[in-house]
Amino acid sequence: KQWYQRRVPITAGIRNQCVQPLAQFLDYMTYGYMIDNIILLITGTLRNRPIAELLPRCHPLGQFDELATISIAQSPAELFNAVMVDTPLAPFFSECVQDENDLDEMNIEILRNKLYKSYLEDFYAFCKKLGGTTADVMCPILAFEADRRAITITINSLRTDLLKDDIENLYPKCGILFPEGLKYLKNAEDREEVRRICERFGPYKDLYNGVGDGPNDKTLEDKFFEEEVKMLMLSFEQQFHFGVFYAFVKLKEQENRNIVWIAECIAQKNKNKIDNYIPIF
Repeated sequence: KQWYQRRVPITAGIRNQCVQPLAQFLDYMTYGYMIDNIILLITGTLRNRPIAELLPRCHPLGQFDELATISIAQSPAELFNAVMVDTPLAPFFSECVQDENDLDEMNIEILRNKLYKSYLEDFYAFCKKLGGTTADVMCPILAFEADRRAITITINSLRTDLLKDDIENLYPKCGILFPEGLKYLKNAEDREEVRRICERFGPYKDLYNGVGDGPNDKTLEDKFFEEEVKMLMLSFEQQFHFGVFYAFVKLKEQENRNIVWIAECIAQKNKNKIDNYIPIF
């Protein structure tokens, strides 16, 4: 977290020097972190945790001026009203939640996925409207993120009580898998079927190569990170576009994950796996 806190003055300084539409683009970059922070606060409030105790755990890149207003909320209803009025996420919340009674423990992850769906679709539409190299770079990156979330939601929903149509409503509809792939995914019954569906689509044909439970195998999450890093690095081969700002922040996140991985391998005296990080450039 200290690493992120050191990045905040830099990103905030860049944002303060920008004019539209880059300023709006940089705002979109922070909305994902804001969603995680709001979900953290809602979850803590439902569990009767003081907001003041939760605020230090919020992601630094998802901080916003109205967070101080939210911090005085003492109940889920008060928090709901504050979010609907005083945050940049209000448009996304209005699409996903109609009443504070919808905020309960069971629905909290569903709410997170609905918010990310609205956010990704809005961000994708914004980049597409910008056009030019920014659209050429950012739309595939956001489409990949949408598909990653759709695949992850499907796997996490296996053997749950969620209805097929409810699962489909959580899928962002701006990825390569939309619309045909998403229809297949919602009806998947096990991980192997999810794998077969992914292999039907060119960009994900090799996604599962090397994925398994063996000591030298990779997780699906690792493969997603590897593909994301490749796309982010390619963004620096283009000029005069906004995607480099997004790529810079995301690659710094991966760099942080690599450092944590290496540190944990050293702490656990498991140096034979120390090279299993995802290289950048």
